Amino acid sequence: MVLFIKMLVLVAALLVAGEAPAAEAPIRVVVWDEQQPSQKEAYDNFLGNCIADHLRTKPEFEVRSLSIKDAQQGLSPEILDFAEVLFWWGHVRQADVKPEVGRAIVERVKAGRLTLVALHSAHWSTPFVEAMNERARLDLNRQCADLPADKLSIEEVPAQLYKAPTRDTRLTPATDVQKFPDGRVAVRLHLPNCCFPGYRTDGKPSYLRVLDASHPLASGLAASFSLPQTEMYDEPFHVPAPDQVVVEECWEAGEWFRSVMVWELGRGRVVYIRPGHETFPIFKDQQMLRLIENAARFGRVPRE
Repeated sequence: MVLFIKMLVLVAALLVAGEAPAAEAPIRVVVWDEQQPSQKEAYDNFLGNCIADHLRTKPEFEVRSLSIKDAQQGLSPEILDFAEVLFWWGHVRQADVKPEVGRAIVERVKAGRLTLVALHSAHWSTPFVEAMNERARLDLNRQCADLPADKLSIEEVPAQLYKAPTRDTRLTPATDVQKFPDGRVAVRLHLPNCCFPGYRTDGKPSYLRVLDASHPLASGLAASFSLPQTEMYDEPFHVPAPDQVVVEECWEAGEWFRSVMVWELGRGRVVYIRPGHETFPIFKDQQMLRLIENAARFGRVPRE
């Protein structure tokens, strides 16, 4: 009671001084969805709209839901400037989004103006691929920081996108380093394929375990939970090493995946959330919806 009275006195003093505490501005969220017709098997009004409708039930979010069918594919500079958090669902039309759009998204992430959250099959989406390419470059630059610029040459080898690697494919990103007697160093950077060698669409259940309960993405999640139907992805995932792995996922047949990952990219972040598949109602599950909420909160951009 004493503490409550002190709080009332403090608020009253601020009001008298004309300094009433301001309500925090809502987090600006864009949910982008390819809206493939097969989503109708699990979502009456498309997967992206399902996520957006849930986030709209929380007053802390200002949400826009857009798709590849909208003007400028729903990715105009105005929309990207609005977004603090961009959730991305793509699958069969990944290549329809041009690299320059992906680079525009990555530049906003690096500047600390945007958090990208790639969902499930968006591992091959243009912005996620561009983000992983850029992180691979930044990692290499850090590794080569002690080399004089005039002694270092870097050649990039693009990944063969939209083709899953085999089990014996070299893990990417990868580097080949050649050192010369005069001190020159030549590096070939093999950019990440952003895929994995195993997947199944048979809807077998998966089992998820939180690895870091203190991480904001894990807030309110059960320590372990299961999804009754989902697509399986199996490691190794051809991406740069993440800064955090928050949740892992496994299947009864023995497959395993790092299913919630975070990368720092410049002043911003990229999040990958694996569980999904458009024909299973993954984003109606309460644990998954809480994870989506957490990602939206985690993505808030600091404001001056």
